[in-house]
Amino acid sequence: MLFNSYIFVFLFLPLVVMGYYGLHHFGWQRAALGYLTMMSMVFYGYNSMAYLAMLIVSILVNFFLVRFMGAKSGRVWQRRAALLLGLLYNLGILFYFKYYDFFIENVNAAFKTDYRFLRLALPLGISFYTFQQISYVIDAYRGDCERYSFLEYAAYVSFFPQLIAGPIVYHDELIPQLRAEENHHIQFENLSKGIYAFALGMAKKVLVADTLSKVVTAGYADVEALNSVSTMLVMVCYSLQIYFDFSGYCDMAYGIGFLFNVTLPINFNSPYKAASIREFWDRWHMTLTRFFTKYVYIPLGGSRRGTVRTYFNVMVVFLVSGIWHGANWTFILWGVVNGFGNLFDRVFGRVLMKIPRLIRVFFTFCFCSIAWSMFRAQSLKQGFLMIKNLGVAGDGRVYGPLTEVFDKLVEVKLLGWMGLDPLIQACPWLMPAVFAAVLVCACLWMRSTQEKAADGRYGIRRIVTTVGLLIWSILSLSEVSEFLYFNF
Repeated sequence: MLFNSYIFVFLFLPLVVMGYYGLHHFGWQRAALGYLTMMSMVFYGYNSMAYLAMLIVSILVNFFLVRFMGAKSGRVWQRRAALLLGLLYNLGILFYFKYYDFFIENVNAAFKTDYRFLRLALPLGISFYTFQQISYVIDAYRGDCERYSFLEYAAYVSFFPQLIAGPIVYHDELIPQLRAEENHHIQFENLSKGIYAFALGMAKKVLVADTLSKVVTAGYADVEALNSVSTMLVMVCYSLQIYFDFSGYCDMAYGIGFLFNVTLPINFNSPYKAASIREFWDRWHMTLTRFFTKYVYIPLGGSRRGTVRTYFNVMVVFLVSGIWHGANWTFILWGVVNGFGNLFDRVFGRVLMKIPRLIRVFFTFCFCSIAWSMFRAQSLKQGFLMIKNLGVAGDGRVYGPLTEVFDKLVEVKLLGWMGLDPLIQACPWLMPAVFAAVLVCACLWMRSTQEKAADGRYGIRRIVTTVGLLIWSILSLSEVSEFLYFNF
């Protein structure tokens, strides 16, 4: 089930909210938590009962492995065995569904073998809920988590706002909030925050990201036809698409969490305001960064074992990050490129700080856009061709299919009816350029949704904005599309 769908907005979400608080109203706390868990399972299994069965099995395996650890607290080797089994199970499931065919493809290419591919569809959210459970197993081994009931643990893993595309939430962040008695009643301040954040997120996804996706799809469908101007437009549009798509999901998840009086960790903090790659990764997918920091970077030694070892650890983290995003060499190269960008900042950071911040922000955005072009490419060949196209002058015109996307927009047609059609026809590049420029400026200067939601100013203006964005977005739901991070 998608956040940006009629069934979710008009049926599922109201039923969950009313049922959850209705049961709490009568003092049935466990029933309310059970209802929330059951509805989260419905949300996940809406399109595939097989994936739901996998989620349930994963919850059962990890919960009872941790219970086994607790029962054998005096026997170190048994605790270590449980930890090893937990890691092997979780990482093995990820490998089987996400990386097996990629592994076989490269084995066949290297050794001229002919092993068969499984061609399995990737279960939604498997990377996210698997990482959450890995964190739980490791924390339990370290003695850093308390004993939870099975219902609490199942609710933690399956909590539907963050189940499919994050944020990656730790057990001690979510379960205490679900337990807290003051959170079992509707809080109208949180209700206002939640609806506002949800409206902003839906607008980002439906009105912005989905429009940009059509431009990007048209560009990558015929990369060889692109000149430098068209290539730059496609690159910028993809940078903006993945920004508003992921930001939109995070805002919607953040807002839905508030409807249940749950504050989810911030996962997205205006990353294109970053003046360096290190700062970018402090702002982009923040919960994934902290996961790799806590469970990969620090165990490897972090920055405690000298400069060379620190740089090695950084590269390992970014390599793992690239692999986590997908089974393709394009993702691996993207991770490596970001790793070298991080090291460059570490080495030359003091010198770079002397450059005006706006210039550093500009070059960071350019770096990210080029890296994102490889991330989006279907193959290394296509990715390198996109970068090569930056030097192809051509006739200076924008590739026709890119401008046609904007010609079909209702908003552009409205401008035509207002008398601007001659200008639009004479300058077909104008609407894409204005659209991209406005969005870049919004990324650089507008406050984040979390900052807006937290300021507590919910007057008439904001109410009108919220209602207007919801209506506009809902009326634009004719083509429901998945969020990009569902693929990761």
